[in-house]
Amino acid sequence: MGSGAMFDGIARRYDLVNRVMSLGLDLRWRRALVEALVSAAPADGEILDVATGTADVALALAAAAPGIRVVGLDPSEQMLAQGRRKVEEGGLAGRIRLDVGDGQALPYEDGRFDAACVSFGIRNFPDRSVGLRELARVTRSGGRVAILELAEPRGVGLLGRAARAHVRHVVPRIGGLLSGSREYRYLQRSIAAFPPAEEFLRLMREAGLREARARPMTFGAVVLFVGEVG
Repeated sequence: MGSGAMFDGIARRYDLVNRVMSLGLDLRWRRALVEALVSAAPADGEILDVATGTADVALALAAAAPGIRVVGLDPSEQMLAQGRRKVEEGGLAGRIRLDVGDGQALPYEDGRFDAACVSFGIRNFPDRSVGLRELARVTRSGGRVAILELAEPRGVGLLGRAARAHVRHVVPRIGGLLSGSREYRYLQRSIAAFPPAEEFLRLMREAGLREARARPMTFGAVVLFVGEVG
């Protein structure tokens, strides 16, 4: 799932950096993820958010459906500390629990959750196939698994070229300047190394996720992958 220590040093500025680097579009992308999950989960269901970071998705899930309970998991203690502060400030400690853990070895029983997701984190998993199998394992039969991830923009024309330039050059520099950390240098390399949508859909199917589909957004700079546990 990647080293928690890698993100500990940028935890305090992580939310600000995301807003600036994405030009605020990360809120829209996460909203699409939340809608995909909430629409498929029972009103009183439980959703797992792997690589929860500072708990933005967990908070959005809880806000979208007042009966939903959320468990967030992340390897970074400092990121979770920021998330717990936000959960407490939002008065949602009774509905959101944040655990330290590894997305490739989830500490939950089979079929526990009604839905599960990873937002901007699965590209950091050492073995994405293992992570997908774990997500499928802890989600009940018929439950939905959703993955939101950055990708190389595929758009054509001037706007497509501008989107690629933003991801390849602007994003790492802004991230480094705002965070005061060199960790954001890895960002463009990890995006470029993420497999094309069709290849990732194949990994989802092999992990036991049926009807796997992809929804590109913002010239393909972000892709929402959705599948159901068979």
